[in-house]
Amino acid sequence: MRILIIEDDAKLSKVMKRQLEAEGYEADICDNGGDVWYYINQSGSSRAENSVYDLLILDRMLPVMDGLSVLAGLRKKGCTLPVIMVTALGELGNRIEGLDCGADDYLVKPFAMEELTARIRALLRRPPKLVSAALLTFADLKLNLSAHTLSSPQHSCELSKKELALMECFMRSPEQLLAREVLITKVWGAGSEVSDGNLDNYISFLRRRLKTLESRAQLRTLHAAGYRLEERQNEA
Repeated sequence: MRILIIEDDAKLSKVMKRQLEAEGYEADICDNGGDVWYYINQSGSSRAENSVYDLLILDRMLPVMDGLSVLAGLRKKGCTLPVIMVTALGELGNRIEGLDCGADDYLVKPFAMEELTARIRALLRRPPKLVSAALLTFADLKLNLSAHTLSSPQHSCELSKKELALMECFMRSPEQLLAREVLITKVWGAGSEVSDGNLDNYISFLRRRLKTLESRAQLRTLHAAGYRLEERQNEA
């Protein structure tokens, strides 16, 4: 297991690194927020899930880019690595802000190294599906519910709230016919007076997204019935 320590306090980062290595982990140190993505991307891939790291320890107050901005940027890029935020800001509002920004845990300085390693063990015990619960996949598509992004191996785009809700319906039930009434209820709510034309418009928006992404997935219209997300078959 490899952990990235993002901390500008050289003394503290060395203590954490020494403690983690004593516990059997491998650990690297990044001393500013601007270089975090470079470290995570050491695998040579632009996709965060291919990172060499299993967990991040992120200081909130960093030079170049603060911890909250770093975390928000990572989540927007689709990074689902567990993150423990460490900071001297221990007020309830500070903790809530960090967790809402995407942190999995929040530890207030000063803290005992034993508590840090216990929290690391707890996070790493989580089944992978809990760590990446916000990520749905089908064919060559990945839908990140936290970051509101839809991506293929070639491209990525940010979805509007309604586009995200509609795409989530399809990604949770791929290769299945979804009736128009079902889609309208799930996206706009029961009793909604949204017209069929509004649904058609959003289907059109998503089709343009899929075309831009150069995806193998497509939304097929089943006349008078609904729509289905399916994988485009290679032409002979």
